[in-house]
Amino acid sequence: MKNLITIIFLTFSILLIAQTDSKIYDIIEAVSEERLRNDVKTLADFGTRHTLSDTLSDTRGIGAARRWIKSQFDNISKDCNDCLEVFFQKDLVAKGTNQRIVKDVMVVNVVAIQRGTKYPNRYIIMSGDIDSRVSDPTDFTSDSPGANDNATGMAGAIEVARVLSKYKFESSIVYLGLSGEEQGLFGGQGMARYAQENNWDIIGVLNNDMIGNIEGVDGVIDNRTFRIFSEPITTAETDPERLARQARGRRFYGGEVDGISRQLARYVHKTTETYMPEMNPMMVYRLDRFGRGGHHRPFNDVGFAGIRIMEAHENYTQQHQDIRTEDGINYGDTFEHVNFPYCKKLTAVNAITMASLASAPPAPSEVGIGGIVEPSAKLKWNKVDGATGYKIYWRDSTSPTWDHSRYVGDVTEFTLEGIVIDNFLFGVAAVGKDGHESVVVFPNKIIR
Repeated sequence: MKNLITIIFLTFSILLIAQTDSKIYDIIEAVSEERLRNDVKTLADFGTRHTLSDTLSDTRGIGAARRWIKSQFDNISKDCNDCLEVFFQKDLVAKGTNQRIVKDVMVVNVVAIQRGTKYPNRYIIMSGDIDSRVSDPTDFTSDSPGANDNATGMAGAIEVARVLSKYKFESSIVYLGLSGEEQGLFGGQGMARYAQENNWDIIGVLNNDMIGNIEGVDGVIDNRTFRIFSEPITTAETDPERLARQARGRRFYGGEVDGISRQLARYVHKTTETYMPEMNPMMVYRLDRFGRGGHHRPFNDVGFAGIRIMEAHENYTQQHQDIRTEDGINYGDTFEHVNFPYCKKLTAVNAITMASLASAPPAPSEVGIGGIVEPSAKLKWNKVDGATGYKIYWRDSTSPTWDHSRYVGDVTEFTLEGIVIDNFLFGVAAVGKDGHESVVVFPNKIIR
């Protein structure tokens, strides 16, 4: 009886731990609205941050902006005993590469890496864009404060660095300022190549682009909803035969909306609902806004998981606009339009997602599933270093989120009795000692 009580107590404790971690609430509280306000103001006051703008001035242009961003990361690193590796990553983009590159330009990203204690080559990345623009994308001299687009995302990355640098995590975290977004996603392309060349194992990229507006051009005012854009499956595979096999598999077994980026989006959704239930995360089943693309796309293009986090209601009079007043409307992406309480909330969403992922063990690399013509679903997966247990998830085939789960302990196979495989979609996550989970892995092989 004593042993039975002990087992029940330990099981109950594991389940409780798996629900919440008190440090995540501390991280939410530590995000500062005042610091975000100050940083957005500083970035907007550089006048223009156009990718082709002045690089020599100390007060105006993208050169001054990126040096200031690096200085912030350097200061943060000093405060945490040099816990950040801070550097510029750069690539030359030649004049005429596209119509928006009207002269040769060095596209320079600012990178700050907080190394993981156990998995230093596993990375979770938060990015914001450094650059800005006005109506004419080749106009690199006019005032373009880019307060919401995208000083908010850049300030968010700096603020998350300030908060998370106070902690240690098993996996590495990258705080990233990307340039060249408005000219053709060049900063993301350069950084994705850098990650490939250095064999980075990227858990996911959280691209933050416009996280400070609550008053939509449609008249809606909403300070709780935000969008999570994600592509359904990776587009990186180029081998025709393998592509054909994957397509056939999806036709018979599902997975059309279960790629690695979609699982990352679901992770953000679940983490937000767990720790910030006042927020309303909205999954959007699309790479980005209709016909458009953000700086997560270059990472998707080479096979990395990446999503876009942004406001739910945009105001187009404040995006990519010359500063002016017409018919009583003030055009331009200026400081006074940014809602900083909302910006703080979305910054916190990023912080808790990154902290949770960086605290979790790696995800299983192989998940098998079987149970054809049986009243049950069988799952089998590889053992994961650092996992104390595993969690099986399932959902209705039409549901956007993982709605049901079962913690199954430290085993590598399990049968869900009474759960008919035909009616649901399934996945497996690894669980660490403090309850943090990996992203869910959709089955990638069939058990016969």
